[in-house]
Amino acid sequence: MSTDDQAEPRGAQRNRPDHVDVLASQVISVLQDRQAISLDGLRQFVLDHMVRAVLSRGVFSADAVLAELRGYRLSTDAIIDLYVPATARILGVYWEEDKINFAEVTIGSLRLQSLVSEASDTARIDFQIQQPEVNALVVVPQQEQHFLGASVLAGQLRRLGCDVAMSYDEDFGSLTTRLIAEKPDLVLITCARRETLDSVRNTVQVVRNSSAVPPTLAVGGAIKLAKEVVLELADADVVTNVAEEAVAVCVKRIKSKNPV
Repeated sequence: MSTDDQAEPRGAQRNRPDHVDVLASQVISVLQDRQAISLDGLRQFVLDHMVRAVLSRGVFSADAVLAELRGYRLSTDAIIDLYVPATARILGVYWEEDKINFAEVTIGSLRLQSLVSEASDTARIDFQIQQPEVNALVVVPQQEQHFLGASVLAGQLRRLGCDVAMSYDEDFGSLTTRLIAEKPDLVLITCARRETLDSVRNTVQVVRNSSAVPPTLAVGGAIKLAKEVVLELADADVVTNVAEEAVAVCVKRIKSKNPV
């Protein structure tokens, strides 16, 4: 048998069309993009998908998007705590850069809120059986506009086993009425800017004056000041952006008042 008649060795790539190499390179590139991790530790492909979904001009279905995200093996915690806030930040950047208008930002934020609600409704509640039940009230005070952040916080609290109510932009009279009726164990007040600290401080005083035994008061949000400064200026019990920390302080107080 002549050498010309021998079978081509395994793996030989003789006469392979150029477009095959191009296609293979594109596939590899797409797969690499899908696995790329952002600076926040998020999968960039998933984050990009969320941004497209909330900005889509078509019908938005929170449960369908949630199912897609879970298809990427994302936990409810990751969706609510990481991907929703990251998507919201991107919407804010797009608005500042005039890539989207105010209406699109508003619609996108509302869609993210509906996604948080859908995810929270199906979340696994993670708390110790021996932990006392905590009634929490999340307050977005007057002059603040962080409704989505408050929704994310409420979702985190519910997953910790808290019974959560929300107060949006209520005047002090309405807030006092709510506090007297609901008697929360924990009140969490959002604060985004130094300029709104007066409103937060006044809200804290309303909460303290609503009961002879006021609830645990936590302040958190996007404010860019040291915790010690916010603690002093706002007169809160704890300053944190971590729901578990606020709940832990509250639970400790409840247990100290009701020792076993």
